Amino acid sequence: MSAAVRDFFEGLASGGGRMLRQVSGTVRFDLRYPERVDHWLVAIEEGRIDVSRGGAVDADTVIDTDEALFLRMAHGEVKPLPAWLRNDFTADGEFRFVIMLERLFAPPPGARHPRTVASLQDPAANPEPR
Repeated sequence: MSAAVRDFFEGLASGGGRMLRQVSGTVRFDLRYPERVDHWLVAIEEGRIDVSRGGAVDADTVIDTDEALFLRMAHGEVKPLPAWLRNDFTADGEFRFVIMLERLFAPPPGARHPRTVASLQDPAANPEPR
């Protein structure tokens, strides 16, 4: 297991899921390496996130990918839904958790919140000084 993978999952557990307040369920990530598969279970209960590592336990959704693609998604370099549509990774179980991956992973580099962009373009929100 790489330090980057461990850091990502530790960050999920410590950071909570403010964008997942109405989500409850489990997602197991099966990260493939040349010589093994690591299993990470992410349990979400109304925004509270618990992460554990271990065997292939049952989950609502199982994401199967290699470490390189997982890290690219975690860093926002690859969007999960298009990657899944291209069959870059597989997902078995409830589709809603594939969509939810967008909230777990970092936004793309340089991304800005839509409200911030709108306020920059709205002259009423930013009157020019006289």
